[in-house]
Amino acid sequence: MLSARIRIAARLLAVAALAALTAGCFQPMYAEHTDGTPGLREKLMGVDLPPISKANASREARVGIEIRNALAFKLYGSATGMPPTHRLDIRFTSSRSSLIVSALTGLPTSENFGIDCQYNLIEVTTGKSVMSGSTFSRVSYDMPGSYQRFARNRAIRDAEDRAASEIADNINTRLAAFFTAGS
Repeated sequence: MLSARIRIAARLLAVAALAALTAGCFQPMYAEHTDGTPGLREKLMGVDLPPISKANASREARVGIEIRNALAFKLYGSATGMPPTHRLDIRFTSSRSSLIVSALTGLPTSENFGIDCQYNLIEVTTGKSVMSGSTFSRVSYDMPGSYQRFARNRAIRDAEDRAASEIADNINTRLAAFFTAGS
């Protein structure tokens, strides 16, 4: 009985000692650095976002602006960027597919909107690509009745905005990981 209590106490002491040793290793991702090196927030503010190239006045141009604006807000917050150290080039394609088609009217009642996006982070001073990747988003939306054309357009637009926001989240997370870990 006494030896079992001693073993349990020894195990708890070992766990507490290991926890104490590793406690200093953890640093929050967005923490400010006290040694003078730029923190993650400053590094993200140095990313330049050029406009996404799409045909003027097209649906994809509006989605591209939505992606760029959402990503700029995530990178810079309410401030503007700092002098650029990196440039982020973004290319994407979008798609729509019908999920459910009404047997009475032959019109879709539920659709999916998708974005497939490729991005490339380029160091401004050297012009070299330091990171590239791809991400995607699929969102579904319901199509109101066949005679509600404005509600139908609004449903499509809301789906585009949700997908663009998801793409911006994915890219922001990947950039934060790159600037934190360096890979």
